[in-house]
Amino acid sequence: MTVAPSISELDVRALWHPLTQHKPLADSPPPLIVRGEGCYLEDAQGNRFLDAMAGLFCVNIGYGRRELAETAAAQMTELAYLTPTMTHPPGAQLAAKILDLLGWRGRVYFSSSGSEANEVAFKIARQYHLQSGKSGGANRYKIIARHRAYHGNTLGAMSATGQAERKIGYGPMAPGFIHVPPPYPYRAHPKLSAAEHGLACAQAIEETIVYEGSETVAALLMEPIISGGGVLVPPDEYLPRVREICDEYGVLLIFDEVVSGVGRTGRLFGHQLWEVQPDIITMAKGLSSGYMPLAATAVQEYIFDAFMGEAGDLRHFRHVNTFGGHPVSTAVGLRNLEIVEDEGVVENARDVGAYALEQLKGLTSHPWVGETRGRGLLLGVELVEDKETKAPLDDAEVLAVLARCKQAGVILGRNGNTVPGLGNILIIAPPLVATKTEIDLLIEALVFALGER
Repeated sequence: MTVAPSISELDVRALWHPLTQHKPLADSPPPLIVRGEGCYLEDAQGNRFLDAMAGLFCVNIGYGRRELAETAAAQMTELAYLTPTMTHPPGAQLAAKILDLLGWRGRVYFSSSGSEANEVAFKIARQYHLQSGKSGGANRYKIIARHRAYHGNTLGAMSATGQAERKIGYGPMAPGFIHVPPPYPYRAHPKLSAAEHGLACAQAIEETIVYEGSETVAALLMEPIISGGGVLVPPDEYLPRVREICDEYGVLLIFDEVVSGVGRTGRLFGHQLWEVQPDIITMAKGLSSGYMPLAATAVQEYIFDAFMGEAGDLRHFRHVNTFGGHPVSTAVGLRNLEIVEDEGVVENARDVGAYALEQLKGLTSHPWVGETRGRGLLLGVELVEDKETKAPLDDAEVLAVLARCKQAGVILGRNGNTVPGLGNILIIAPPLVATKTEIDLLIEALVFALGER
């Protein structure tokens, strides 16, 4: 009699996990998760874990929302798929809703992931300059991005990503991507105040534009807060100065809000913290709370105008995604945004996030805790071996802290596979429906994991 293999056996035999070394899995398979509810996951043995990463920064309204399942089922029954060159109600309604939330006149292009959304932004920026009729437009192809930032894993998005370990073995990268230092107040030059450091980083962007030749630079790409690269929050002076520089040199400003969009920072969009408007914005993850693959690239109307022409010419955007604007995904996204608004999810992220940051500050007396930082429910804890030198805590110790947190029932993240030797930042990003009770549980787990030193 043949015995059917267990799910764990099938996993080890057949499934290739991302960002995972599989050799140890033969002896220790990953936990088998069977359900999720609210902020919690449950494995096959009945163990519950607080998911303090909301999946991958995405399950903003929490697990187990029947409203989204019912919306998806109804849409599948009515219209399961439509080519994206045609239109359907949820796609048009969601595009209009996104523009309304942004306060823009513009257009929205749908795709299925943050990587795709950023690829769309690069192509739009380059084609916009080519067709805008402005001086130097035909030569503007370079994209400036920042070290430490993550923008995706497709070739263009990975080329824009400023994380060396993500690129090892995959080169050469796509040409035309240039990197500049990010604002990182904790590791700023000691003679500079945070404000001076922020302005110095903005100055580096301006100098790069000048040295590259401003007539060759199409766009500047950045997350308002660098998320997976370590939760790097810029000084308040930084983004307004960046906007001024882009305007001065005719460079488009693209905000990657794949993580920070839809409430993560305690504002609907992260750039609203600094009241700085981009020309193009990308979003994904929280747009559907991870219930369906969905991403969007939104542009201001003046960008879209450059693509208008007669039928048969080549001014239109010559790009297509088979599943872009999928009727089920957009229906779920639309219902998700209704829940975000109706339940005050953004406000909860702001208030509970402020409470969480205050509790995290209480950990700074520990010799390993160099700094705690963040906005809303996008938070980071930088672990160091020595507070004077700020030497990063060894990888093995950081992984041990994460393991002990999981032992205590809390799943945290870290900035893994980013910069060699600097994977020392714990990342906290629970569902935006988390309460102070969940934060207290998280802090208890961290206290246990850090131990006495």
